[in-house]
Amino acid sequence: MVLFPNCKINIGLNITSKRADGYHNIATVFYPINWHDAVEMISLPDNNALSTSPNFTQSGLSIPGKEADNICLKAYQILKKDFPGIPPVKMHLHKTIPTGAGLGGGSANGAFTLLLMNKKFNLNLTAEQLTAYALKLGSDCPFFMINAPCYATGRGEQTESLPLDLSVYSFLIVHPGIHIQTAWAFSKLKPAQPSKPLKSIIQQPVETWSHELVNDFEAPVFREYPQIEEVKKTLYANGALYASLTGSGSAVYGIFSKNKAPELKWGKDYTQKIIQ
Repeated sequence: MVLFPNCKINIGLNITSKRADGYHNIATVFYPINWHDAVEMISLPDNNALSTSPNFTQSGLSIPGKEADNICLKAYQILKKDFPGIPPVKMHLHKTIPTGAGLGGGSANGAFTLLLMNKKFNLNLTAEQLTAYALKLGSDCPFFMINAPCYATGRGEQTESLPLDLSVYSFLIVHPGIHIQTAWAFSKLKPAQPSKPLKSIIQQPVETWSHELVNDFEAPVFREYPQIEEVKKTLYANGALYASLTGSGSAVYGIFSKNKAPELKWGKDYTQKIIQ
C-alpha cells in the first residue's frame, strides 16, 4: 500500500507567548500544498528474519540524522505498542519535499504512516484517536489528519477549520538548500501579541496581505541568512501578490495570479516547486 504525504505552508505565523512547559504558543494558518513524498508499506511473514523491527529504506532527498530516528519508524512503533498483532513490515520512504524547510514534510510522513497503518491493518481508529497518536509525533502532525486549511493555535495542535480557498491562485515555493534548526529560530524571538489578529487579516484580499500578514521568524532568519530574504524580494519583483517564509524556514513561497507563477533561475543548491 502506498500513500503520498503532502506538505503545508504557514500563512502568517505569530509567536504569541512562552509556555510553562517550555514550548511556545503560536497563531498561524496551515494551508496544504500539492508537493508530495511517498510512503509504501508491505507486510512480511511472521517468521521473517527482519520481524523484530521494520525493514526501512529511503530514497530521494537525504534526511539529516540517524535513519533509526525517522518519524515513519516512530509512527510504526507507536501503533505497534498498542496493537501488537500488527505484523512486521517493509517500509520505503521517497523524499521530494526538502527537510528543515518549514514545509512540514517530516510531520506529514509520520501522520500519513499512521493513516496508512490504520487502513492497511484495519485498526478502525477514529479521527480523534489518530489525532492523539499524531500529536505524540509532533505539534503540527495532527494538522495532516485534517489536511485542509486551518487556523492553528497552542503549539500548533489546536486547529479550527477555515473557509480559505486559494485554488484561484498559483504558488511558487523556493528552497535555498539551507536547513534551519527550529530551536535556534525560536531562541531568537521575543514572543508578543500581534497588533492585528491573524484571523482578521486572512479574511482580507490576498493583495493586501503583504502590508499586514507577518511571519515572526522572518526577522531573525533574514538577519542570519540574507540570501533567504533575497528569495522573497525576487518573488515580489516577479509578480507575487504575497510572499513569505513558511514555518521557521528556510523555504519561501509566493502566491501569484492563476497560471502566472514564473519559472525562475536559482543557484545550484536551490529547489523550486511550481503549483499552477
